[in-house]
Amino acid sequence: MFTAFLIKYAEIGVKGKNRYLFENALVQQIKYALKKCDGEFAVRKTDGRIYVDAVSEFDYDETVKALQKVFGISGICPMIYVEDEGFEKLGETVVEYIGHVYPDRNKTFKVAARRARKNYPLNSMEMNVELGGMILDSYPEMRVDVHKPDIMLNVEVRDKIYIYSEIIPGPGGMPVGTGGKAMLLLSGGIDSPVAGWMIAKRGVKIDAVYFHAPPYTSERAKQKVVDLAAKVAAYTGPIYLHVISFTDIQLYIYDKCPHDELTIIMRRYMMRIAEHIAKETECLGLITGESIGQVASQTMHSLMATNEVCELPVYRPLIGFDKMEIVDISEKIDTYETSIQPYEDCCTIFVAKHPVTKPNLKIIRKHEHNLDEKINELVQKALDEDEVIIVR
Repeated sequence: MFTAFLIKYAEIGVKGKNRYLFENALVQQIKYALKKCDGEFAVRKTDGRIYVDAVSEFDYDETVKALQKVFGISGICPMIYVEDEGFEKLGETVVEYIGHVYPDRNKTFKVAARRARKNYPLNSMEMNVELGGMILDSYPEMRVDVHKPDIMLNVEVRDKIYIYSEIIPGPGGMPVGTGGKAMLLLSGGIDSPVAGWMIAKRGVKIDAVYFHAPPYTSERAKQKVVDLAAKVAAYTGPIYLHVISFTDIQLYIYDKCPHDELTIIMRRYMMRIAEHIAKETECLGLITGESIGQVASQTMHSLMATNEVCELPVYRPLIGFDKMEIVDISEKIDTYETSIQPYEDCCTIFVAKHPVTKPNLKIIRKHEHNLDEKINELVQKALDEDEVIIVR
């Protein structure tokens, strides 16, 4: 029955003179998302609203699912619109709409008419009364409730007459691309995909870097990360995934540095490499999935030690979350089942039995001096061999 969707947004509405920039970005993201759906669609912006019109037959469920992954959309309203052929004809259409959409009619309802075109012969209140009466005459089991109705029937008189009653929640946030670009340190765990998703929700374009350690980590571990990137890319658009071979760097650190400091020193070199790539690709910051106290490398002391090597800001959207809160989001965005596949990444392979939880920066720097010039050569070699995968 539905021939179009009204797209509702929230935060964009308070953007003042720049609002049109965010609206245009949202229109472009909607068009991109709908390219993957069967059918043809026309996306238009008019009177401060965004509409998606079905130009051909389309798969309703597939289309709604695609729109639910577009950041910036707060609500998706399936609707029909009809030409103004008189109020009696409108009443017949409204009654037919209720009968089609709500086969179980033991419900309460309220009509919320809006007359944007002021030359319409009835005002909003008169339309509410008349249309409500027609519905009650046709479906006497229904009742009016103006305070908490089961069905809020919206009828808007514009260039045409728009009818809708359902609001399907969207992901909210801001359209991707309106907030700059950042580099996500993506592992095969639960946290980092969620962190990337959360920053992307604020309008940030995401690229990613993954540290691979063959033969200690398998090709299945690498594929797992590619799969996670694809899950996130369903919301963000294409992700450029940089795969860095980290084995030689890890082995050299393992050989030259105290083992209780392995995690911190390795992490510092990961941040250095990620920042180098971020700067080359015009990213404005790094993103990690760290949460205070979750593991030894995520204590306040450890986070300060890893932050010290970075010039770019490091965004940690999960910093105050507990594990179950992170798991809940990972299940919501469909990354959880992929994250728990038993293919370990380089961080878990080389973890010390008793890692330091309160690293002293002076001591860390002193032990990094033991790595001499060779570590820089290994880092450059890893950067030169950077494998870039475009994940869609």
